[in-house]
Amino acid sequence: MKVKVVGGGLAGCEACYQLLKRGAEVTLVEMKKIKKSPAHHMDGLCELVCSNSLKSQDINTASGLLKAELDMLDSMVLRKARECAVPAGNALAVDRDLFSQKVTEELCGFDKFTLVDKVEDRIFDNDFDAVIIATGPLTDEALVPAMQEIFGSEFLYFFDAVAPIVTADSIDKSRCFTASRYGKGDSDYINCPMDKEEFINFHRELVNAETVPVKDFENNVFEGCMPIEVMAGRGQDTVRFGPLKPVGLTDPNTGKRPYALLQLRSENAQRSLYNLVGFQTHLRFPEQKRVFSMIPALHDAEFVRYGVMHRNTYINAPQFLDETFRLKDCAQNVYFAGQMTGVEGYVESLASGLVAGVQCFNRLSGIPQTDFTDCTITGALTKHVALSYGKYSPMNSNFGILRPLEENIRDKSVKKQRYSERSVAIMKQITEKL
Repeated sequence: MKVKVVGGGLAGCEACYQLLKRGAEVTLVEMKKIKKSPAHHMDGLCELVCSNSLKSQDINTASGLLKAELDMLDSMVLRKARECAVPAGNALAVDRDLFSQKVTEELCGFDKFTLVDKVEDRIFDNDFDAVIIATGPLTDEALVPAMQEIFGSEFLYFFDAVAPIVTADSIDKSRCFTASRYGKGDSDYINCPMDKEEFINFHRELVNAETVPVKDFENNVFEGCMPIEVMAGRGQDTVRFGPLKPVGLTDPNTGKRPYALLQLRSENAQRSLYNLVGFQTHLRFPEQKRVFSMIPALHDAEFVRYGVMHRNTYINAPQFLDETFRLKDCAQNVYFAGQMTGVEGYVESLASGLVAGVQCFNRLSGIPQTDFTDCTITGALTKHVALSYGKYSPMNSNFGILRPLEENIRDKSVKKQRYSERSVAIMKQITEKL
């Protein structure tokens, strides 16, 4: 059994692992050593190009529940993420470099794994029993014509934005404090408070700051990753109750809750770099330095990476893919995985790669396809991809996509707990069959 996987991101690497551990021969095609997208900088696999956080680990959240399901399904990428974790309260954040290194080493340790450095320009390949396309939301222009032959005009676009990173040494420690919201975690965040006057001045400059010119086809902004300046343009309270919300935190210098507050999260195990949480942006670099330095704790901040905005491409998956992520009505076994299918988020992407890898192996081996059911986050995401109706848009993991509980529970916390308990029980049955 020979399978080609195109794209060495989270989805592609997880698909490779699921196939390799089952005995398949896998060739992974990755272009980064030859050509990098505007958002990529490393040569290794599984590079995280946006935040370094994989969100909450609390099993009573949708993100945490998805992680629990993937742990049960033996997700290699998630396992490596845990090995590379950096302090981030109740969230799973990783050291990017170490994470990429460990995933690369894991896959290269398989005898039946081949890594090919190439800019892929075709989808169908008769030299393989199946092909999995996981080129991500920044699919290179060389592959676009081949995709257009399949999808025609059904390409959709939205934009993702990358938050800036500053050095720890350049943060004014007298103007900030360490704490996790509501006391959860081990004071893993650096909190940068602002009083009312400071916030109003900051907001005024933010909404009037100069942005990078946007082309006509670049105007479809995805609500789940909105640039901070776009959010600020909707009003002061939009950001003050969004990325700058001060709730759950008390400034020890004043004994009061700040008027507004920016959180900084560690980017690496050494805690030498911190990213501005929720500050994805499309501002010009000089403007980022000028405006973000208005936050008192960042008045002399050293920016080692400015925020950038880049095109994300996803296909109209319900029209073209089934619940296994396989191309419908196609004589050849072609699968798609990752954010290009309309699953939004790191963990969601690797989940799609896991499903595609498992289902691809099942099909080639004559094994019945696995039904993950919409009682699990994993299964609900696959059904969103294959069965959504109306205008299709990216979807994060959330309890709203799960099959409703049989009992009517009003208490939200209890309801989430019941969802989690049901999902874990069902996933246990699924993994026993696998």
